[in-house]
Amino acid sequence: MLNIYKINGLITNLCKKLHLKGKNSFKFAFFNTEIIMTNKIEVSWKGQMLFESVAPEGSVLIDADEAVGGQGKGLRPKALMLTSLAGCTSMDVVSLLKKMRAEVADFKVEVIANLTDEHPKFYDKVHVVYYFYGSDFKKDKIEKSVKLSVERYCGVMEMFRKFSEVTTEIKYIEQ
Repeated sequence: MLNIYKINGLITNLCKKLHLKGKNSFKFAFFNTEIIMTNKIEVSWKGQMLFESVAPEGSVLIDADEAVGGQGKGLRPKALMLTSLAGCTSMDVVSLLKKMRAEVADFKVEVIANLTDEHPKFYDKVHVVYYFYGSDFKKDKIEKSVKLSVERYCGVMEMFRKFSEVTTEIKYIEQ
């Protein structure tokens, strides 16, 4: 049987392994003996259809289309989902390429998604295109970094796979 001191030690060791220090968006809750990590954000209404989402790391404005009362001052919620997907996999790929010593001159990710016609509308098909710019590409390492992000590291990609058919493509642009 674990006592509270052993649990605290386990959490401390987990935090060290995950490089979590001081103020962080990760909080621990106990359900039976499992440790569950949660994130917390807050969304505040700023008038009309404008909202601000605040997380410990920063904030972003969310707005609706002008046709339904928006002001064009922020991203739409569904576009924010696609942005999260592109951002998550981009960070993985750049980090992996650096570790593999296969850096490129520039890099971009484009996400194209099909929105269903019926409510609640959601993305049923998502295509992620990875653009690599430069010369003398180390294609084996580039493709490995994308594969690792898609299949192992990108949590947002995994979430999308729960409700969408996700496909990927890699394009090389010689400069």
